Amino acid sequence: MYQRKLKDMKKTVLFGMMVAGLMMLGSCGGKQQQSGGGENNTSSQGEFMPLDRTIYGLCGEGTAMNTLELLTDNGDTLVLSMVNAQEAGQVFGGLQTGDRLAVMANDKKTEATEVINLNTLLGDWVMPDPIDGSSEIGIRIKEGGVAESIEMTNIIYRTWKIVNGKLEIISIREGGGDQEETNLYDILSLGADTLCYKTIGKPRDEEETFEYNRFKEKPKVDLRGLQLEDTQDEFNKI
Repeated sequence: MYQRKLKDMKKTVLFGMMVAGLMMLGSCGGKQQQSGGGENNTSSQGEFMPLDRTIYGLCGEGTAMNTLELLTDNGDTLVLSMVNAQEAGQVFGGLQTGDRLAVMANDKKTEATEVINLNTLLGDWVMPDPIDGSSEIGIRIKEGGVAESIEMTNIIYRTWKIVNGKLEIISIREGGGDQEETNLYDILSLGADTLCYKTIGKPRDEEETFEYNRFKEKPKVDLRGLQLEDTQDEFNKI
């Protein structure tokens, strides 16, 4: 009788342990699912980053003065009002059918709050060298998220992308080894020949504003048509 009771007790304890284990597994699975559907992503360094809510697509033929037709990368067609974005100066780079755009929109996806023309953003952007002004330095923004420095050795640009309507640029500074530096910028203006953006997320005394012009080849002087001035000076005659 005693041995039978002992066996029953062992079975009861074992069963309880199994139930507790299943409950723990279920709890962990629920937390993981909830985390995956939350407002943050986890970076490769283990940091929590806000989800990028930028909508990418092409400017459609239905785009009008105050309305944007966006053919998204997901295959959807959105018709977004641009009235408030235009009044707030948040439409950058102009709009032309077929151009690739990065768009921020309201939750209902009926209104664009910011529009960036990526085709306009691409290219070589330069400014006078702040050290002596005799040369030009800048940044080359290329397709595929590639960024390069122009006539700069102290900062090497690596990559760029749009994150929640902000311009993110990753670079390496001279003497910093291979450690990458990530900076976010507010785009202040973007036109056919001008680009201006400002650092954000830094103390005020570290904020910088970058004002670029699109790089243009300087015309070469043709010396073939030049003639030496004729002189009557006897000493200069051969």
